[in-house]
Amino acid sequence: MTLQRTQLLGRYLSLEEFCTCTQTYQKYANRIDPYPQNVEATIPALKDLCQHILDPIIDHFGRERFELTYGFCSKDLKRFLAQKDPETGIKNGRVDPSRDQHMAHEKNRNGKYYCDRLGAACDFRILGLESDRLVEWILEQQLPFDSLSYYGGDRPIHISYGHQHKQDLWSFTLKGVPTRWVGIGSSSQMTGEI
Repeated sequence: MTLQRTQLLGRYLSLEEFCTCTQTYQKYANRIDPYPQNVEATIPALKDLCQHILDPIIDHFGRERFELTYGFCSKDLKRFLAQKDPETGIKNGRVDPSRDQHMAHEKNRNGKYYCDRLGAACDFRILGLESDRLVEWILEQQLPFDSLSYYGGDRPIHISYGHQHKQDLWSFTLKGVPTRWVGIGSSSQMTGEI
């Protein structure tokens, strides 16, 4: 499979957009290769995420309101996310490749997947919509996500798609302490709780 940066992963998002949307990439673009190496497995995983999760969301809320904040994480991007910004001393980003599925089907130098759960993930927001309302809509539509993380009403959400379809839902306190939600059969369990 040939890597074509302008190829669409679904009806709306290109591979280039999915790989270059982070602030960290924008800051260090001349030093980061943002694209997948394991193209034969990673591209189909990104396409599945778009087809089953992101395309229905964009269909409903509109492309102009959809803002992708973190898509695919390459090996180079992972390295820069783990470092501190030399000007501010603040870490460039949070990265947990063993669980978060942003590295999709990429493998380390030992040939092992960075994330055994496989699949693919992204973080995004819908402009003009509180993220708790977005989560409620996703649950009402019964989109087949693997995991979904909610960080607050004014922050992007994290969502993944993979073969496990675990439907794990996480929220985080202001101090970053995770809470796992169980029995998420209806959105009413979210209202007022997060």
